[in-house]
Amino acid sequence: MISTSEPVSQLKKVKIAECGEPLVDFLQVCPLLVLDKPQFSYRRESLVRQSVVEKLCAATDLLPRGIQLAVLEGWRAPLIQQRMYQTMWKKFTAMHPEWSEVALRRETNKFVAPMNLRVPAPHTTGGAVDLALIDVDGIPLDTISPYSANDPRGFPLSAPGLTSEAKKNRALLVDILKTVDLTNYPSEYWHFSYGDQGWAYRGSRTHAIYGAITPQDWTPDPKDISDDPLIVVAGKLGRASLLT
Repeated sequence: MISTSEPVSQLKKVKIAECGEPLVDFLQVCPLLVLDKPQFSYRRESLVRQSVVEKLCAATDLLPRGIQLAVLEGWRAPLIQQRMYQTMWKKFTAMHPEWSEVALRRETNKFVAPMNLRVPAPHTTGGAVDLALIDVDGIPLDTISPYSANDPRGFPLSAPGLTSEAKKNRALLVDILKTVDLTNYPSEYWHFSYGDQGWAYRGSRTHAIYGAITPQDWTPDPKDISDDPLIVVAGKLGRASLLT
């Protein structure tokens, strides 16, 4: 049976047949996409696999008038992925000092993919994107009420007690992306992917087509090279602030 938490133990059974598709700049390929505000203080890259940006472009044409698709993040460097994991681990440790290490790992893994050679973190494949709906003024549509934006209880797609407005906007996001074959990771309403192991697992496909990838000639920002947890951008702790 498909698990909504998509544990590493299940994803590692999904083979990867890398198709070699390149990473492309989604802001250049699809100007209708909007780069959303950063949540953490590191350099973000506007890169995804070519098929992913084509599907995102198609999704923008399906949105109701006055609503735009905003990308919080696509491809993510492995060093940032590791720091993000440490950030979430630290958050849960502070919230639940009584938890065992096993419990901490299980809960952290739901929201930030660990670094694993057999199961590359979705964003490191270029097949995953974190998305939001915004209006023409750049104001996000409500997808979280009555939860605060950084409350993990509101992260799952089917979080209990959502307002009718939040449910409607989440459903719109999922339905539009499903039409172009980007599927949602149920533990995070904002996270969608195509081609990675999560996508293959959700659709009971025989294999994934994207593995981990690093852009040719890419170099990290020297300021990002650190073992420290990530720092939240002042005043920006908001929707999708803790990402897979």
